[in-house]
Amino acid sequence: MHEELEGETEDPDSMIIKMRTISVHELPGEVTAPAERAFLRQLQPHLETERPRLVLDCSRVARMDKAAMHLLLSCLEEVMKRNGDVKLASLRPEAEAVLGLAGVQQLFESYSTTAEAVHSFHRHRMDPALPALENGGLGPESENAA
Repeated sequence: MHEELEGETEDPDSMIIKMRTISVHELPGEVTAPAERAFLRQLQPHLETERPRLVLDCSRVARMDKAAMHLLLSCLEEVMKRNGDVKLASLRPEAEAVLGLAGVQQLFESYSTTAEAVHSFHRHRMDPALPALENGGLGPESENAA
Protein backbone atom coordinates (compact mmCIF):
# COMPACT_ATOMS: atom_id res chain seq x y z
CA MET A 1 0.00 0.00 0.00
CA HIS A 2 1.23 3.44 -0.87
CA GLU A 3 -0.53 6.76 -0.58
CA GLU A 4 0.61 10.30 -1.27
CA LEU A 5 -0.87 13.35 0.37
CA GLU A 6 -0.11 16.98 -0.27
CA GLY A 7 0.77 19.47 2.44
CA GLU A 8 1.42 23.18 2.40
CA THR A 9 4.77 24.76 3.14
CA GLU A 10 5.67 28.40 3.03
CA ASP A 11 8.73 29.61 1.19
CA PRO A 12 10.40 32.06 3.63
CA ASP A 13 11.84 34.11 0.72
CA SER A 14 8.49 34.79 -0.91
CA MET A 15 4.78 34.67 -0.33
CA ILE A 16 4.48 31.43 -2.30
CA ILE A 17 2.98 28.38 -0.64
CA LYS A 18 4.45 25.16 -1.99
CA MET A 19 2.78 21.77 -1.81
CA ARG A 20 4.99 19.04 -0.34
CA THR A 21 4.07 15.40 -0.54
CA ILE A 22 3.66 13.08 2.41
CA SER A 23 4.12 9.47 1.35
CA VAL A 24 2.50 6.65 3.33
CA HIS A 25 4.06 3.20 2.88
CA GLU A 26 3.01 -0.08 4.47
CA LEU A 27 5.89 -2.20 5.70
CA PRO A 28 5.83 -5.89 4.77
CA GLY A 29 4.49 -8.28 7.41
CA GLU A 30 7.71 -10.26 7.42
CA VAL A 31 10.94 -8.49 6.55
CA THR A 32 13.34 -10.68 4.64
CA ALA A 33 16.35 -9.54 2.61
CA PRO A 34 14.39 -9.72 -0.70
CA ALA A 35 11.40 -7.94 0.89
CA GLU A 36 13.68 -5.19 2.22
CA ARG A 37 15.31 -4.66 -1.19
CA ALA A 38 11.90 -4.54 -2.89
CA PHE A 39 10.55 -2.08 -0.32
CA LEU A 40 13.57 0.24 -0.65
CA ARG A 41 13.30 0.10 -4.46
CA GLN A 42 9.62 1.04 -4.23
CA LEU A 43 10.51 3.87 -1.84
CA GLN A 44 13.29 5.35 -4.01
CA PRO A 45 11.15 7.58 -6.27
CA HIS A 46 9.54 9.14 -3.18
CA LEU A 47 12.95 10.03 -1.79
CA GLU A 48 13.96 12.04 -4.82
CA THR A 49 12.30 15.19 -3.55
CA GLU A 50 13.53 17.99 -1.37
CA ARG A 51 12.89 17.09 2.29
CA PRO A 52 10.87 13.89 1.81
CA ARG A 53 8.20 13.18 4.40
CA LEU A 54 7.33 9.53 4.99
CA VAL A 55 4.87 7.73 7.18
CA LEU A 56 5.69 4.05 7.62
CA ASP A 57 2.60 2.02 8.44
CA CYS A 58 3.82 -0.81 10.68
CA SER A 59 0.44 -2.49 11.22
CA ARG A 60 1.43 -5.65 9.33
CA VAL A 61 4.76 -6.10 11.15
CA ALA A 62 4.09 -9.09 13.38
CA ARG A 63 7.60 -9.28 14.84
CA MET A 64 10.07 -6.43 15.24
CA ASP A 65 13.27 -8.37 14.65
CA LYS A 66 16.72 -7.25 13.46
CA ALA A 67 15.62 -7.29 9.82
CA ALA A 68 12.60 -5.06 10.49
CA MET A 69 14.69 -2.65 12.56
CA HIS A 70 17.31 -2.56 9.81
CA LEU A 71 14.59 -1.63 7.30
CA LEU A 72 13.31 1.19 9.53
CA LEU A 73 16.84 2.51 10.03
CA SER A 74 17.60 2.25 6.30
CA CYS A 75 14.51 4.31 5.53
CA LEU A 76 15.48 6.87 8.16
CA GLU A 77 19.03 7.09 6.80
CA GLU A 78 17.87 7.69 3.23
CA VAL A 79 15.36 10.34 4.28
CA MET A 80 17.83 12.11 6.57
CA LYS A 81 20.33 12.36 3.71
CA ARG A 82 17.73 14.59 2.07
CA ASN A 83 16.83 16.53 5.24
CA GLY A 84 13.43 14.84 5.47
CA ASP A 85 11.49 13.09 8.21
CA VAL A 86 10.06 9.62 8.88
CA LYS A 87 7.22 8.87 11.26
CA LEU A 88 5.92 5.48 12.32
CA ALA A 89 2.26 4.54 12.52
CA SER A 90 0.27 1.62 13.91
CA LEU A 91 3.12 -0.04 15.79
CA ARG A 92 2.02 -3.01 17.85
CA PRO A 93 2.86 -2.66 21.56
CA GLU A 94 5.32 -5.58 21.37
CA ALA A 95 7.12 -3.98 18.43
CA GLU A 96 7.26 -0.65 20.23
CA ALA A 97 8.77 -2.37 23.28
CA VAL A 98 11.45 -4.06 21.17
CA LEU A 99 12.36 -0.74 19.54
CA GLY A 100 12.62 0.81 22.99
CA LEU A 101 14.86 -1.95 24.32
CA ALA A 102 17.10 -1.63 21.27
CA GLY A 103 17.35 2.15 21.74
CA VAL A 104 15.80 2.75 18.32
CA GLN A 105 12.40 4.10 19.40
CA GLN A 106 13.82 7.51 20.30
CA LEU A 107 14.85 8.04 16.66
CA PHE A 108 11.23 8.04 15.46
CA GLU A 109 8.00 9.77 16.30
CA SER A 110 5.34 7.09 16.61
CA TYR A 111 1.56 7.49 16.22
CA SER A 112 -1.41 5.18 16.75
CA THR A 113 -2.75 5.63 13.22
CA THR A 114 -1.45 6.71 9.83
CA ALA A 115 -3.92 9.62 9.90
CA GLU A 116 -2.37 10.90 13.14
CA ALA A 117 1.14 10.55 11.70
CA VAL A 118 0.19 12.44 8.53
CA HIS A 119 -1.56 15.14 10.57
CA SER A 120 1.54 15.57 12.73
CA PHE A 121 3.46 16.96 9.75
CA HIS A 122 0.89 19.76 9.48
CA ARG A 123 0.59 20.33 13.23
CA HIS A 124 4.33 20.95 13.70
CA ARG A 125 4.26 23.67 11.08
CA MET A 126 1.09 25.41 12.19
CA ASP A 127 0.84 25.03 15.97
CA PRO A 128 2.22 28.23 17.58
CA ALA A 129 2.24 26.58 21.03
CA LEU A 130 4.55 23.77 19.90
CA PRO A 131 7.89 25.57 20.45
CA ALA A 132 6.87 26.30 24.05
CA LEU A 133 6.06 22.62 24.62
CA GLU A 134 9.19 21.32 22.89
CA ASN A 135 11.43 23.59 24.99
CA GLY A 136 9.86 22.49 28.25
CA GLY A 137 7.73 25.61 28.52
CA LEU A 138 10.53 27.95 27.46
CA GLY A 139 8.78 29.51 24.49
CA PRO A 140 8.82 33.20 23.63
CA GLU A 141 6.33 34.02 26.40
CA SER A 142 8.47 32.32 29.07
CA GLU A 143 11.66 34.04 27.92
CA ASN A 144 10.08 37.48 28.46
CA ALA A 145 8.86 36.52 31.94
CA ALA A 146 12.39 36.08 33.25
